[in-house]
Amino acid sequence: MASFGEPMEEILPTGLAWEEKTMWHDTGLYFGPKDVSYWIEPIVSPENVDCKRRIKNLLDATGLTEQLIALKVEPASDTDLLAVHSKNHLQYIKDTSSSGGGNVAKQFGTTRVGENGFEIAALAAGAAISCVKAVMSGAVNNAYALIRPPGHHADAEQSMGFCVFNNAAIAASFALRDHELERVAFVDWDVHHGNGTQSIFWNDDRVLTISIHQDNCFPPDSGSLSEVGGKKALGSCLNIPLPPGSNESVYLTAFERVILPALRKFKPDFIFVPCGFDAGFHDPLGRMMLRSESFRKLTKMIKEIAEELCEGRLVMTHEGGYSPHSVPFHALAVFEELSGIDTNIIDPYGNTGNCEVSKLLRHEEDVISAAENLLLYVPEG
Repeated sequence: MASFGEPMEEILPTGLAWEEKTMWHDTGLYFGPKDVSYWIEPIVSPENVDCKRRIKNLLDATGLTEQLIALKVEPASDTDLLAVHSKNHLQYIKDTSSSGGGNVAKQFGTTRVGENGFEIAALAAGAAISCVKAVMSGAVNNAYALIRPPGHHADAEQSMGFCVFNNAAIAASFALRDHELERVAFVDWDVHHGNGTQSIFWNDDRVLTISIHQDNCFPPDSGSLSEVGGKKALGSCLNIPLPPGSNESVYLTAFERVILPALRKFKPDFIFVPCGFDAGFHDPLGRMMLRSESFRKLTKMIKEIAEELCEGRLVMTHEGGYSPHSVPFHALAVFEELSGIDTNIIDPYGNTGNCEVSKLLRHEEDVISAAENLLLYVPEG
């Protein structure tokens, strides 16, 4: 990795899709079950602006932002959105947004849009598309969409889990349609199952969806080993539901034995990473034990496999991560690895907890071995 301040011509460029207005996504003043709202002071949603804005603050303060390629962001068109979402879902978000906003989740708690929420969510999806355009044009080697609202829980018919539109799925559909790619793959390392992406591409054999997540965390009863794709795309869905408490060694082993072999077998033309940082040790919505160096290592592995299989084509879309203290440093490690620029900033939370590489426990080994057995069904590219 190059030292901070070395000339950019020696470094493969990384794109950053950042649009200030996506930070204005309104999650409201109250989060939680309505039946307790009278008895306890309201609290804001975990999916508030703090983590995302602090990531951008850290990128700016270190000078790294200046060495990334700023990508122009435009709203996703209705055509782009309808490539993965139904007309009813699109109209529902438009209607709710234009009437002052409100809860748009049909199940599993609160997913809210405010007034002009449709326009903001379309900008977030458009940022993911701008990343694809930049990578495919050769302007950048890889790109990151630092956006909100997140997307990987949203399916064709509904918003869910803070997600309004499925940003990564919309970008992947755009890549398949407008750039005539034959196959794309997702590697979702958010601590929660990437159920929306899986659902959207359930019967599409052009798409491999891989989700490595905490078992039975969110959504409930979603993301099991038995979910392997529809009849038209059997084997194109691969889940690795890790037990709570999994640390870096578990994730690295899953990558080495399951995720990388699956990608090599499928041979995608483009790789998308719905990038959540809620598998971090400090996160309030997960029970995993990753740290900044863990995310750096995962990024290195996914970047190298993209270079091996698809000319480095790689886009990350920001998903979860709810610790405003540690998430910015997790993200900085990812940006450093993507760009090849070392800012020499040390994560002050990096040595917290039992996060070191260690021998796998029996129940961790069992899950990875079971996922490994599913490689037989992954379609060959």
